[in-house]
Amino acid sequence: MRTVTLPITLLLTLLVTLLLAGCSSQPRTPGGVIIDKRGVNPDDYAADLGECGEYADQVRAGEKVAASTAGGAAVGGAVGAAYKNSSASKGATAGAVVGAVKGIGSVSRERSQVVKNCLRHRGYTVLN
Repeated sequence: MRTVTLPITLLLTLLVTLLLAGCSSQPRTPGGVIIDKRGVNPDDYAADLGECGEYADQVRAGEKVAASTAGGAAVGGAVGAAYKNSSASKGATAGAVVGAVKGIGSVSRERSQVVKNCLRHRGYTVLN
């Protein structure tokens, strides 16, 4: 019986490539920042938000997602190899996907936190 590792590997490679591309092309300013707008000049806020977004761009998204993907693949491969009815390659594939998703979530949270901290230090009241 022939195994289906090539399509799974190809699918995993495509998925990780798309995820990394998504990280590198995320909007400069993470969405979801809510501030108290009372007494805030909209033009000044837009400029500050843009500058804070530039700081968020310094988060090394590709490296973090790649490391998380590799870690997930290693753990998944080890778990897959430990079970008699499973294979290391299938476990590694599943682990890599989980790791990539976890890495993307981590990068998104870190970027958002950078923007919020930056805005707070510039005197804005961040509500979330």
